[in-house]
Amino acid sequence: MKNIKVHLHPIVDQINLPTVLKTAILPGDSIERLFIATQLGEIFYVRDGIVETFLDIRSRILELGSSTGGYDERGLLGLAFHPEFHYNGLFYLHYSVAGTQGPGALPGVFHPNPCDPETLNLKWTNRETQYNHIDTVEEWILQPSGQPQKLRTLLNLRRPFLNHNGVNSLNFSPETGKLVLTTGDGGSGYDPFNLSQNNLEIAGKIIEIDVVKNIYSDTPPIVTRFDELPVPIQETLTVLAKGVRNIPGISFQKFFNQYIKYVGIVGQDLAESLYSFIFYKPKPVTQLIQDALAQSEPDDDGFINFGWRGWEGSFPTPIIRACSANTNLNEKTIAYYDEAVETLIQRLLPLTNYFHEDSRPDKFGGTALTGVQPYMGNQIVDLAGSVVFSDLARDEESPPPVRGVLAYTKITDVCKPSDFGVIETDYNFGTKSAYYVTLGTNLDQTSLYLGVYGSTNVTDYNQGTIFEIVP
Repeated sequence: MKNIKVHLHPIVDQINLPTVLKTAILPGDSIERLFIATQLGEIFYVRDGIVETFLDIRSRILELGSSTGGYDERGLLGLAFHPEFHYNGLFYLHYSVAGTQGPGALPGVFHPNPCDPETLNLKWTNRETQYNHIDTVEEWILQPSGQPQKLRTLLNLRRPFLNHNGVNSLNFSPETGKLVLTTGDGGSGYDPFNLSQNNLEIAGKIIEIDVVKNIYSDTPPIVTRFDELPVPIQETLTVLAKGVRNIPGISFQKFFNQYIKYVGIVGQDLAESLYSFIFYKPKPVTQLIQDALAQSEPDDDGFINFGWRGWEGSFPTPIIRACSANTNLNEKTIAYYDEAVETLIQRLLPLTNYFHEDSRPDKFGGTALTGVQPYMGNQIVDLAGSVVFSDLARDEESPPPVRGVLAYTKITDVCKPSDFGVIETDYNFGTKSAYYVTLGTNLDQTSLYLGVYGSTNVTDYNQGTIFEIVP
């Protein structure tokens, strides 16, 4: 596919690391406003070129970066506005709760060893003490006075590690009207406990939450599994997909009277993957629990499975090691052979992959997928009807400063993966690094927004700029 050139028009600068970019119409307003959520816990919106504070929950957020040299994957991860937000003022937050820091589920870094079966069958034990932190999903309301107020807690989730919590993790489905929570596999690397494939584990799933139903509790228990939840909460939950490693949200594109769903899965060491699907067969959580109790083989026909941890995109998940005779070369060993075989025919095939190493002159080596959004506008003619995605940083042997990457792909009617093209920008970042950390759209997907940060450390404050992508 050909490369496309665009411009980046700065809207806001000197903000903290952005995690969510989306638009909404405030109650009493008539104009769509761009909202920006930061990892630290701030939510801003832009009115007539002026940045105003919508909500500041920094005091509710876990202390970030203090034990990790500044890097962190916790914080304010999700923001979603109810489809009737303009009338009812309801919105939803997903964040890591202050004061919940734990020691973690494992004492050190995990590496699977195919020659040591014990490393392939680890169990997460002592969960009430051996965890990293607690994430929460909450319902809030914008009061007539203009002050936001928390209404209730929907979920409290105990997470094993600090990473793979998802980002841009809350979105409403235009198909069902339900809130969609996208969760990563719990973190570390290689999904040590295989949580993403276990139907009872909350980690590594895409979950619909029926926010209309009454859960009869404002303080749900802190859980890791669906069967630990009270029945009224179980009855509000449906699982759309499993086999997620880490994920920058889900997006929906209207296609006649249906919706194409797009999901990006962040890779381990080899590939970043984009998926698309229209038809799917969601699983009510109550049914998943019944199947487990009956020890019956679940009917997974139509149930979306992205294949992790057995598969990293189109390839069996590898362990990559440098060759002893030539360290410029490496060998790739299948990490989980049996699981790759088991999930071979269950998994959804990617729409496209891009790779951490790619010698093709018209491609790039990536680092981590940070956003996937359809573009339904016509101002950028060559992108019309495309799916745009962002990567954190080019993984190439080039001198600093670091630069992120934009690219695009399109769904084709041929039975093979789609190609992708690079979106070139001419913005002069000077000597500063420019990590592409998040991607967003407006309500009708005719505008694209890019969040750029000067560092990967959340504690390097006020290095963020929000751009609109324009012709």
